[in-house]
Amino acid sequence: MRRNHVTKQNDLLLLLKLMTTVITYDYIILGAGASGLLLAYRMSQDPFFNDKSILIIDQTQDKGNDRTWCYWENGVGEWDAYLTKTWSSVFFGSQSFSKIIPISPFQYKMIRSDAFYKSLWTSVNSKSNFSFIEAVVDSFTELKSGVEVATKTDTYFGAKLFNSLPNLEFYKSQNKYPLIHQHFVGWFVKTKVDSFDDSAATIMDFSVPQNGNTRFMYILPIDKKTALFEYTLFSKELLKYSDYEKAIEDYLRNKGIVDYEIIEKENGNIPMTSFKFNDLNSEHILNIGTAGGWTKASTGYTFMNTAKKTKEVVAFLKKEDDLSTFDKRTKYRFYDLIFLDVLAHHNNEGAALFASMFRKADIKTIFRFLDEDSTLLEDLKIILSVPPKRFIQAFFKRLF
Repeated sequence: MRRNHVTKQNDLLLLLKLMTTVITYDYIILGAGASGLLLAYRMSQDPFFNDKSILIIDQTQDKGNDRTWCYWENGVGEWDAYLTKTWSSVFFGSQSFSKIIPISPFQYKMIRSDAFYKSLWTSVNSKSNFSFIEAVVDSFTELKSGVEVATKTDTYFGAKLFNSLPNLEFYKSQNKYPLIHQHFVGWFVKTKVDSFDDSAATIMDFSVPQNGNTRFMYILPIDKKTALFEYTLFSKELLKYSDYEKAIEDYLRNKGIVDYEIIEKENGNIPMTSFKFNDLNSEHILNIGTAGGWTKASTGYTFMNTAKKTKEVVAFLKKEDDLSTFDKRTKYRFYDLIFLDVLAHHNNEGAALFASMFRKADIKTIFRFLDEDSTLLEDLKIILSVPPKRFIQAFFKRLF
C-alpha cells in the first residue's frame, strides 16, 4: 500500500510540473513565408504587440530566393527598397491583339524573396517577445479557450492561431466552386550579347501553342542580357516537368535565342478558386495567405493583397477578438467566381478572353479592377470588355 501511495504521489507531482512548464502564447503563426512573415513583421512594428508573446513555426527559416513577386503600383510604395526591377510598360500578345501598353502612373514592380525575407526577419528578431521554432507541423486543434499545435516532437498552445499552411483537400474535395491551377516553370536566362528589351515586362504572350488550354509565356527582362521566362498555364491538369522546360526552350529558339545560360530555375502551382475560405476560420483560428484565400482567384496574384490583408489583421486584433468575423465578402468574389466558371469550362478560350479585355479596356481600369478598388462604372467597363456569351451563361447558372 505504501509503494502505491508513493507512486501516485510522484505521478501527481510530475503532472503538476508538466502543467506549470506549459507555455501558452498570445499568438502562434504557422508558416514563415510571405503571409506569415509579413504578419509577424507588422506586429513587430506596432507597439500594441510589445507585451504579447508570439511564436512562429516553420520547417525552415532561411527560404532564400524561393519566390519572385510582381505587382503594379501607383507611385512610391512600401517595398520599393527591395525592388529588383520596375517597368513603365507591359506587353500583351495574342493572335488577335498584341501591344506594348504604357501603364503610367503605375509601375510594374518585381521583388526577389531573399532580401525581402531577411529584412523582415531583422525586424522580427529585434523583438524579445517573438520566438521561432524550426519544426514540421502535424496538426492544430481548436480548444475552448485557444488552440493546440502539434509538431513531430512537441505541443504548443496559443490563444490565437494564424495558419498559412494550405490544406488542398478542403477545396479539391468539393464541386461547388471551380478549381483550376496557375502552374509554371521559369528559367532565369543569361546571354552573352544584348538580347532582351528591358523596357517592358511581358505579362501574357499567347503566341505559344494552346493545346486546348490557356497557356502563355510570362517574361521579366531584368536587363538586356538577363530575363526570367515562365511558361504558365491556367488549367485543371498539370504537365510533366519536362513539358514546361521544352516549351521554354522552343520559345527561346523561335525568338532566335540559342546561346544562353540558365542561371536559376523556379516553379510553382497557385490554386485559383472562389472556394469560401473564410468558412474555415473560427473564433481562435484565422487562415492567411493562400490558405485563407488571399490569392486573387482570377489571376493568382497574391503579394499586394497579402500586404494589404496583414495590415487589416493587425488593425482588427486591436479591436476585435473573434477571428471568424475578420473576413467580409465583396462583389469581387462573385466576379472571380463567374470568371473561373468560364475559364474552367471553356479553358481553350482563355487567350481570346484576355485579348478582348486588354483590347477594349484601359489598362489602368484593369489594374484597379484586379486590385478590388474599382467603381461600379469601372466594373461595368470590364464586364463589357469580355466576350458576353460565356459570362451570361455562367452568371445565370450561379443565380439559379
